[in-house]
Amino acid sequence: MAFSAHKFLQLLFLVTLFHISLGVRNLVQVQPGQLLQYHKGPLLSGEISVNLIWYGNFKPSQRAIISDFITSLSSTTSTQPSVATWWRTTENYYQLANSKRPLSLTLTNQILEEGYPLGKKLTSKQILQLASKGQQKNAINVLLTASDVTVDGFCSSRCGTHGSGIGSQSGGKRSRFAYIWVGNSETQCPGNCAWPFHQPVYGPQSPPLVAPNNDVGVDGMVINLASLLAGTVTNPFGNAFFQGTPQAPLEASSACPGVYAKGAYPGYAGDLLVDPTTGASYNAHGVNGRKYLVPAIYDPKTATCSTLV
Repeated sequence: MAFSAHKFLQLLFLVTLFHISLGVRNLVQVQPGQLLQYHKGPLLSGEISVNLIWYGNFKPSQRAIISDFITSLSSTTSTQPSVATWWRTTENYYQLANSKRPLSLTLTNQILEEGYPLGKKLTSKQILQLASKGQQKNAINVLLTASDVTVDGFCSSRCGTHGSGIGSQSGGKRSRFAYIWVGNSETQCPGNCAWPFHQPVYGPQSPPLVAPNNDVGVDGMVINLASLLAGTVTNPFGNAFFQGTPQAPLEASSACPGVYAKGAYPGYAGDLLVDPTTGASYNAHGVNGRKYLVPAIYDPKTATCSTLV
């Protein structure tokens, strides 16, 4: 189903996740009926490895939540609505760009940096340094920082970001790789970065929803990671699909802040599905019986914020 961008723009959006992509956050939604502009840059295409870099202490159960989410993007699970169905909205960007090579994401490597080799306070430069530990050709390296790690701008202006780096030289050429950073906000700012699984810092104070994997911090990370993945594949190097300035762009998912299902409005994520046993709210099924909450993706074909339910 699709949530009308025009209807949503009539509301003052006071509660939103800080989906930051290639610059500072921007809380302005895309204008109704207007496509995200294509700036002729490349989209990620072909076989792309997704490498997870875990910085700090994560329980095995927490790592499984996120690794199962990555696997769910390309899974053929028959239970609908599914994460894979949600992800297919990004294919509309490839059609508009006349991309001849379809995108295939595969979870490839997981790197554990449990000893905090760079300490517990990271700069943006160190984020890139850590992200470079993953594969540097045809890859998205995802850096995930634990709840006791602070990062420049974390909570105050962003919950995560995506960008690109230059890999090591091979065959006389240097490859370019995409990376994503997402932090666990459970103890630092769940009201900013884990809504709607925690009451928001600002805006309407509706009761928080029950997290589908019973982990407020990591379920919040899934939401931010999902948004940044959509932005990464459709605007990997800052010159593909976006609206606004390259320093503060609106992208495939950040153009639809706070929308998860039909009926969404400020402080209300929408009419989500609810697990009758746990009371958890979700909108997508994944592998291994997982349930997830994924954000709306702006559909360039219909000029709407597209949701699964």
